[in-house]
Amino acid sequence: MTDGIWHMKRGDGPLVATAIHDGHEVREGLLELMSITESSRLREEDPFTGGWTDVAPTRVVGKRSRFEVDLNRPREKAVYRTPADAWGLEVWKDAIPEAEVDRSIQEYDEFYSALKELYTEKAARYGRFVVFDLHTYNHRRDGPSGAVADPALNPQVNVGTGTLADRRLWASVIDRFISDLGAFDFPGGRLDVRENVKFRGGNCGAWAHQNFAGSACVLSVEVKKFFMDEWTGTPDPELLDAVGRAIAATVPGVLEELERL
Repeated sequence: MTDGIWHMKRGDGPLVATAIHDGHEVREGLLELMSITESSRLREEDPFTGGWTDVAPTRVVGKRSRFEVDLNRPREKAVYRTPADAWGLEVWKDAIPEAEVDRSIQEYDEFYSALKELYTEKAARYGRFVVFDLHTYNHRRDGPSGAVADPALNPQVNVGTGTLADRRLWASVIDRFISDLGAFDFPGGRLDVRENVKFRGGNCGAWAHQNFAGSACVLSVEVKKFFMDEWTGTPDPELLDAVGRAIAATVPGVLEELERL
């Protein structure tokens, strides 16, 4: 299947990295129906996560904005219709036409069909495989000069494993990932890495765990936007690079623990 609103690069090995909210583009004809500004769209997207997928031989990167269709939400919620669906943001000038919703849902279905084909191949070849489901999240919602969100409830890296049916099956892989990421020599000090504090994982992980139970372990990695200005979209190059290197540093340990399983 050819790529659609995503880009997929297949490689060897039982590790996959995805960045399904990396995209910023909106398809022709849909953008003119939107009232949301480009900067507001960007603020809720996950820029730079696509680059981090380089840690894995197999990579899946979203090319379109989540405001077109959100691949990390259930099918019936994948198109934002009201401000309540989108952090209080007014996405559309008027109600989005059902024909446009249908087209977006078709894209959604095509994406999950391609992902099912990929994961079926991984399960058949390796038995078990791990997915780094890479995201970022905001922590300055009160404005560019407002207070940051409470660090006690907003770790620098939140590892979501809440959609696993049985964490015990994958405990060694999860614990090794968290330990190695936290041990990385990060500029300014070790990263604050915690599990299921801010997020427990989204639909993409839940779907994989339901359809590939016992074969797939999706680690939903949410990196707080401490490495960038979330209001302008401008990154700190040193910190951006360091996050990528920190994630890459976890790969040997994860593969080692996966082999032991």
